[in-house]
Amino acid sequence: MCGIVGIFDTRGAREIDPALVRRMNETQHHRGPDEGDVYTEPGVGFGHRRLSVIDILSGQQPMFNAEGNVGVVFNGEIYNYPELTEELQQLGYVFRTKSDTETIVHAWSAWGEECVQRFRGMFAIAVWDRVKQTMFMARDRLGVKPFYYAVLPDGMFIFGSELKSLRAHPGLPRAIDPRAVEDYFAYGYVPEPKTIYSSAFKLSPGFCLTVKIGQPIPQPRQFWDVPFKLHGAMTQADAEGELVVRLREAVRIRLKAEVPLGAFLSGGVDSSAIVAMMAGLMKDPVNTCSIAFNDKAFDESEYAEQVARQYRTHHHTDTVDTDDYALLDTLADLYDEPYADSSAIPTYRVCQLARKRVTVALSGDGGDENLAGYRRYRYAMAEDSVRSRLPTGLRKLVFGPLGKYYPKADWAPRMFRAKTTFEALARDLVEGYFHGVSIMSDAMRAQLFTPAFRTRLQGYRAIDVMQGHAAKSPTDDPLSMIQYLDMKTYLPGDILTKVDRASMAHALEVRVPLLDHKLVEWISGLPPEMKLRGSEGKYIFKKSLEQYLPHDILYRKKMGFAVPLAGWFRGPLRQRVRDSLLGDTLKETGIFNNAYLSEMVEQHESGRRDYSAPIWTLLMFEAFLRKELLGAGA
Repeated sequence: MCGIVGIFDTRGAREIDPALVRRMNETQHHRGPDEGDVYTEPGVGFGHRRLSVIDILSGQQPMFNAEGNVGVVFNGEIYNYPELTEELQQLGYVFRTKSDTETIVHAWSAWGEECVQRFRGMFAIAVWDRVKQTMFMARDRLGVKPFYYAVLPDGMFIFGSELKSLRAHPGLPRAIDPRAVEDYFAYGYVPEPKTIYSSAFKLSPGFCLTVKIGQPIPQPRQFWDVPFKLHGAMTQADAEGELVVRLREAVRIRLKAEVPLGAFLSGGVDSSAIVAMMAGLMKDPVNTCSIAFNDKAFDESEYAEQVARQYRTHHHTDTVDTDDYALLDTLADLYDEPYADSSAIPTYRVCQLARKRVTVALSGDGGDENLAGYRRYRYAMAEDSVRSRLPTGLRKLVFGPLGKYYPKADWAPRMFRAKTTFEALARDLVEGYFHGVSIMSDAMRAQLFTPAFRTRLQGYRAIDVMQGHAAKSPTDDPLSMIQYLDMKTYLPGDILTKVDRASMAHALEVRVPLLDHKLVEWISGLPPEMKLRGSEGKYIFKKSLEQYLPHDILYRKKMGFAVPLAGWFRGPLRQRVRDSLLGDTLKETGIFNNAYLSEMVEQHESGRRDYSAPIWTLLMFEAFLRKELLGAGA
């Protein structure tokens, strides 16, 4: 696992300052503490930080072919590189290393842009072809690895694994994008392809971009999408058997490493399934790591220990205080732009624990999106079932006013919050799902922002992100549609961003078998009722694992990595909330309605309303702004 940076002159062959490339590269030293190097020639500069995992002795980057006319910097792993190496050798290419990086070099020479179709793995790649005067860039299909880029006013194209590497370039304009702010306060992150800056972008998962000297910069091109194409007739027994076979293969190809390897083990279905597969494939006991909390309401370590005992793993647990809020400012530095998933705190801690014993860890991320494991899928399908029985006009006529005037009940479980349900029923599927997952609803954001800031949005709404993806969806099945939306937004923007930054902060490589693209393609073709049956999410997954895991692991209530925000904000962080939300930093932006911020703080402190998620979102935005102001003054 590594960090990459680059500078490319789209207008010619101006000199690239090696010291500047080095400064950009060193901002992400944490991603690759083992080695680092830069390369420059007229018009091109590459930088690379290396975490040595495969071919430790000879896999250094930037890497060029023997002729010196094709060079690569690469972050990630190509798991099928042995097979590709053999195929390329048969085509006459000579390999000087045993690294997957050299496979990319020769694959570009052999197949050009189509080489990316052959890669099975997680990757962010930049290839410089001196003969073709072309820079080719690609990001893996699900977005496990990040890729940021910007075109500067002087025509320089810059890129990096983290936004901080772009910020190290003095030519990057740092004006905040109003649409990204609107998105952030709806989703809790800035969804692809936007960043918090108007001038910088994320390369979306499954997209590539080819830039040629002297030519206009094109829009990124999509090379892959989740198909959601149903398989032919398949019995449940056949589906269960094939799912295990495919999962085992996805795990197997991720076990190659020349450094200590292990797994996260939360005691949930996904991580337990990964450990079960690993135990059947490895000669030595699996190294497993989990986090325990000193508050039993948030602790599921006993379930992790149960799986660890069953598979005789070398298990390590660290106990974390549930009042572990000291990381707030650390997170702002880590994520570079506003990011409001508070589970980043325990994720940071479990990565910190794992790195003490391993350099590579397998995780269970992606199972909920793939196999419909989130509770919100059940709620959405229940709402859609009612919605589908009534004409659109009647729904809006009846449920719209009910949602508007019915009292709000934040204290109740969502299924009993009639106001929320009525509002969702008045909308279509995408609108209802967006409303259900938003941290701050349309009505709240309307109060949050000043009239002047709303004018700057020029009619843009955060739901436009989901509606844009829905318009391109390969499926119109309701469950598959919202899974598809999550795979385009929540999965890369929240889940994978969280894990990448938390793990790379500790120079830990995390591999994600459940997001193997071949496995994802196959699962997407299963009938929706095999994923969500009644109230049971991941139905086929759990049935297929009954021979591997006990019933109380498979069918217990999902917990997740929660932290007690509501209590923090009424207790130890009460003054921090007041200082941040009511202080000068937010006030001076002109973005926020200060009276509404005061109302939120007062109502949360009094216990009349639970504004913990919106307050955390505002805290993280304020922490980002303070860091931004410090950077601007540096």
